[in-house]
Amino acid sequence: MNKTRLFKRSLLAVTVTLATQQAMAAGFQLNAQSATGLGRAFAGDAVIADNASVMARNPAAMALFDKTELSLGFESITTMIEVKDAKYSSPLGTSTSIADTDDVGSTSVAPNIHLIVPIDEKFAVGVNAYTNFGTRTEFSSSYTASEYGGVTDVKSINFGLAGSYRLDEQLSFGAGIDLIYGQGTLQRYASSSSAALASYKLTNGASTTAVPAGTALVNIDGADGWAVGFNVGTVYELDENNRFGFGYHYSPDFKAKDDYGQEITLPLPDIAEFSGFHKIEDTSFAVHYSVQWIGWSSFDKIEMRNLKSGSLAGTNYDKPYEWQDGWHYSLGGTYYLNSDWTLRAGYMYDTSAQDSVTSISVPDSDRQWFSAGFTYAIDQASNVDFGFTYLLGDDVAVTENSAGTTLTATTHADAILVGLQYSRSF
Repeated sequence: MNKTRLFKRSLLAVTVTLATQQAMAAGFQLNAQSATGLGRAFAGDAVIADNASVMARNPAAMALFDKTELSLGFESITTMIEVKDAKYSSPLGTSTSIADTDDVGSTSVAPNIHLIVPIDEKFAVGVNAYTNFGTRTEFSSSYTASEYGGVTDVKSINFGLAGSYRLDEQLSFGAGIDLIYGQGTLQRYASSSSAALASYKLTNGASTTAVPAGTALVNIDGADGWAVGFNVGTVYELDENNRFGFGYHYSPDFKAKDDYGQEITLPLPDIAEFSGFHKIEDTSFAVHYSVQWIGWSSFDKIEMRNLKSGSLAGTNYDKPYEWQDGWHYSLGGTYYLNSDWTLRAGYMYDTSAQDSVTSISVPDSDRQWFSAGFTYAIDQASNVDFGFTYLLGDDVAVTENSAGTTLTATTHADAILVGLQYSRSF
């Protein structure tokens, strides 16, 4: 196969796999900016402001700090993905049952760092870096329906610069710039059944008499690109125990480029979040909540362009996705046990970005988050946070078609998330 033609298909596929998440959140969104937030299912995270990581959700919340704040940490993400009751139909009409598999998930680590520096009583600035999107799934090389399985590995990192302004004692505003870098690897191979297809369509629309089993349909490592977005937010403080926050993230079209003059464009979703925090008077307990909207309906199609000629390429692969907007609803509680220990817990209901279009490499579903965590104060200026979440997904019926073959199956994705974080005031 011509390498350029292969790469057209490969780059398209690797960009599409930005949409193949493992079990973190609906679509391919990750919530990996804070171990503190993880311990409360991110309830109230756009306004609580217990450490510098709040700037990732709402830049206006930087106005709540009167000292320089540093937070750094990581989250480990262990996904447990099961593909069961699978049946694979070949182009010749034969049907094969595939053994259940539960080893396509993985464990990955997502680091984060956030720094907020107050300039005076009105202004503050901050910088941060954290993981925005990502996934990794890997099927065995002997998987029967190998054109649907294979290896999917996508990573991204968000570099942010933001500022905040306190208008008065109650109202603050903030804005920031997001620079997003993404990189991906994808491998797909022709199965023995798909090799029997008498007229296998290649990316350029030509056909051949057969594709040998094991042929690399997609084999890409390291396609990358950059995108620029922005975020704005506001905080309203009723009093020292009650406040509300709103943050909005504009997400750009993400472009990935290869060495062969191809560019592919993926629409990313905008995100809006409203949060509230209320410390109950004369108690050591606070409640907090968030409602987040994710504009997944913008993910409608993939567009490939040949930069050398300026013409559109791959229009014969105009696959619809028909995604729908997603929602997060989270509720949490914090108990300030004493000067050394703070305990927290939370619950989130997270709706799927997918509707009728599903895939075994996209185990997306409505999901529930069960979270708990704590903060231990090392001294008056520094502390350590720990967060834990068990994420429970639903069974999803899948039907896929490619090159004359059909795969039906049921997918289920759960995850365990563990976060550790160090924070310090200066």
